[in-house]
Amino acid sequence: MLKAQLKAIETEKRNSFLDYLLLADESEEIVREYINDCEMFAILCAGQIVGVALFIFLQDGIVELKNIAIIEDYQGKGIGKLVIKESFDLYKMKGLNKMLVGTANSSIANLAFYQKLGFRMVEIKKNFFKKYPNPIYENGIRALDMVVLERDL
Repeated sequence: MLKAQLKAIETEKRNSFLDYLLLADESEEIVREYINDCEMFAILCAGQIVGVALFIFLQDGIVELKNIAIIEDYQGKGIGKLVIKESFDLYKMKGLNKMLVGTANSSIANLAFYQKLGFRMVEIKKNFFKKYPNPIYENGIRALDMVVLERDL
């Protein structure tokens, strides 16, 4: 398994990471709506940027994992798992007590991935993905609803 390191990205440099963000969220318009409202990190492996992660702070000690994307050559190597586990520790140390993440009803692999990390399904936001400019299909299923999962830190 590779080792990953998180490096904070300054607000003025965030747009240069748009291609990474679009790996996890297909709508540039939607990504641009949240790119500056969060804490953003580059994911580094052996000094090379292999992905990004964005976290948004909500009320009541809750942080949301808004976007995590890793380039294809580094997917399936445990990097996402390491990054999320590191974020659990980081945000717990900052005094937060819960993390949320949302994914599409069609994202079968993501649903399994987050549950393996201890997240539990808590809400379904019906028709969430209908606001996207173009329909999204995964696994032969149209992404319509967002499944929200949470985990105590």
